[in-house]
Amino acid sequence: MTMALISGLGIFLLGMILLTDGLKSLAGEALRRILTRAVRGPVSGVGWGALVTALVQSSTATTLTTIGFVSAGLLTFAQSVGVIFGANLGTTSTGWIVSQLGFKVSLGSYAPPIVLLGVFLRLIFKSRLSHAGTALIGFGLLFIGIDLLQSGMGGLADRFTPDDLPGAALGSLVLSRLILVGVGFLMTLIMFSSSAAMATTLAAVATGTIGLDQAAALIIGQNIGTTPKAIAAALGGSSAAKRTALAHVLFNLTAGAIAFVLLSPLIAFVRWFGALVNATDTPTLLALFHTIFNMLGVALLLPFIHPFCRIIERILPEKTTSATRFLDPSVTEIGPVALEAAYRSMAQVLTESAGHTSSILNRPRTDPKLLASLKQSADDIDTIRKFIHSLSHSARAEAEIARSVSLLHAADHTQRLLGNLADPPRNPSLWQSDPVIAHAIASILKAIQPLLSTPQSSPNQQHSLSTPQLFDTIQHDLEQTSRHIAQLRKDERARALHQAAAGGLDPDAAVKRIEAMLWLDGIAYHLWRSAHKLAIAHPLTAKQSLDAGESEQAEPAKVEIDAH
Repeated sequence: MTMALISGLGIFLLGMILLTDGLKSLAGEALRRILTRAVRGPVSGVGWGALVTALVQSSTATTLTTIGFVSAGLLTFAQSVGVIFGANLGTTSTGWIVSQLGFKVSLGSYAPPIVLLGVFLRLIFKSRLSHAGTALIGFGLLFIGIDLLQSGMGGLADRFTPDDLPGAALGSLVLSRLILVGVGFLMTLIMFSSSAAMATTLAAVATGTIGLDQAAALIIGQNIGTTPKAIAAALGGSSAAKRTALAHVLFNLTAGAIAFVLLSPLIAFVRWFGALVNATDTPTLLALFHTIFNMLGVALLLPFIHPFCRIIERILPEKTTSATRFLDPSVTEIGPVALEAAYRSMAQVLTESAGHTSSILNRPRTDPKLLASLKQSADDIDTIRKFIHSLSHSARAEAEIARSVSLLHAADHTQRLLGNLADPPRNPSLWQSDPVIAHAIASILKAIQPLLSTPQSSPNQQHSLSTPQLFDTIQHDLEQTSRHIAQLRKDERARALHQAAAGGLDPDAAVKRIEAMLWLDGIAYHLWRSAHKLAIAHPLTAKQSLDAGESEQAEPAKVEIDAH
C-alpha cells in the first residue's frame, strides 16, 4: 500500500514534469505571440492566461512568461495581473484531466503504448516531434501514476477513516478545516507540485478515504501552497518579477480566504450543481469546487484590478532604468521570453549609444560623466552576453539560435562603437572647418535621429522598440550613410595625401583629416551593423532571416578600414 502510494506519486510527478516540459517547448513561441498580440487588457489577460496555462499544464510557465514580458515592456503590469489571475484559473484544468480521464475513463491500461510512442518520437525525431514525444511520455506516465495512487489509496481506505484526519476529533469545524488547509499547504510544499497534491487528494476521495468537505479544505491549502514557489522565483529578481509574484500571492490568499469562509455554502452549491448536470461522483465535484472558488476570486478582484495594481506598485516601486533590468534570471527557463528580454536590453543599449554618439559628434570631446556612461553601457553589454550564453545550456529551436547569434553580433558591434566613441580624434577645430567632415557628421546625426527621439522604456509602457520596424528603418538609412561615408573617406584620403605631396596641405593636417574620416567611418559602420542585427533578431524577422540563410558570413567586409 505505502509502496504503491510512493511509486504512484513519483511516477505522476515525473509525468507532470515531462508533460509540461514537452508542451512548453512546443508552445514556447506561441506563448510569446498570444501574450503579446492577443492580450489587450486585464479581462483578455484572464482569458488568455487561463487558456495558455491549460494548454501547457503549468501556471509557473505562464507566470514566468508574463514576468519576462512585463520586464521587457511588452505587457503593462495591469495586463500581466490579468494573465496571472487567468493562470490560477487555468491550473484547475489538471483536476478535470485527472478526475475525468484518470478515474472515469481510466487511461492507465492505455498508458504503456502511449509512453512507447512518445519514446519512439523522442529518440527518432528532432525539434517539434521530439518535444511532442516528451509530452506523450509525460501524459502516459501521469495515468500510470494515477492508477498506482488509486490502488494505494484503496488499501489505505481499509485502515483509515475521515475521522482519523488531523483536527477531526477537536469538535470545532472551523479549527478542523483550518488544520486541513495547513496540511494541504504542506502537501504542495513537500511535493513541489500543486498538481501532484491535487491528484493525491482526488485519489483519496475517489476511494472514499476522505470526504468531499475535507478534500475541499485540502485543495484550498494546496492552492495557497503554490505561493512560496512564486516568492522563491522572484527573490533577487527585477521589480517586475517581484510585483508579479506578489500579485500571485495576494490573489491566492484572497481566493483561499473567500473559499474558506464560504466553504459550506460552496460545497452545497457544488453538490446541487453536480446533481443538476448528473455529475455526482466525488472527484468531479472536487474538480468543480476547485474551479468555482478560483473563478470567484477572479470575479471579486477583477473589477478592482487597477487599484490592486497601484497598491502593489507602491509596495514595490521601480528603482532602476538600467537596460539589464530586463534580464530576469527566472525567464531563462523559456527560450523565446529570455531572447525577448535580451533583445529589449540590446535595443536600449543601442538607443543609449546613439545618444552618446550625438553628444560626441556635436561636441568632439569626452568629459568624465560621458566616459562613465560609456563604461556603463559597455558593462551592460557584457551582462547581456553572459545572459545569452546562459541560454545555450537548454535545447532550443534553430530560430532561437539564429536570434541569439544576431544579438551577439549586435552586442559586438555596439561594443566596438562604444570603444570608438571613448577615443575621438583630438582635433576639434576640423569638425567645423572641414566641410567633408561636417557633412559626414550631419549624415550620421540625421540617420540616428529616430533613435534619439525614442522614449526610454519603462515597466508600464509599450513603445516602438517592441517592434522591428524602427531598427529596420534605421538600419537601411545607416547602411546608405555608412557606404556614403566609406566612399568619402577613400576619396578624402587620396585627396589629402595628394595635396600633402604637392605641398598644398600640411602633412600633419592631412593625417588628422584622414584619422577623423576613419573614425567617422567606423562610427557609421558599427551603428549600421548593430541596428541591422537587432532588426533581424526580432522574432517577427528572425525566421525569415533564417530561411533566407542570413548569417554573419554574409556581412559586408569593412572596406579598408581595418587596414588603417
